[in-house]
Amino acid sequence: MSTSITDENNKDLAALKKITATVYLCQLLTFAMAGIPLLVGVGLNFMYRNNVADTWLESHFNWQIKTAWTTLAGLALAGLILMIDIQLSLIVLIPTLLLLVYRIVIGWTTFTSDKAINNIS
Repeated sequence: MSTSITDENNKDLAALKKITATVYLCQLLTFAMAGIPLLVGVGLNFMYRNNVADTWLESHFNWQIKTAWTTLAGLALAGLILMIDIQLSLIVLIPTLLLLVYRIVIGWTTFTSDKAINNIS
């Protein structure tokens, strides 16, 4: 009986890992599709957040949610500043996009090592 519980837990973890990987893909696709995949990804995070509680994937969900909100705030600020000055908006936009790339790379490499994001060595 314990092997079936273990098998079920492994299947659940595998499904949650696919969701986590999908969210990282959504974040990457943000560059090609004007931010819409970022919203889809954070929606997935909120839908499955309870399922990853008390697992190493919880740290990735928190990382992804923070990535989404930070990126959306940076994009919104750059958009508002764009109405004033295009060059000034680039001063906000470029670091926002670089931060997004950084967080995707760090998150993905840690995720593929099956580690929690806060256990980066």
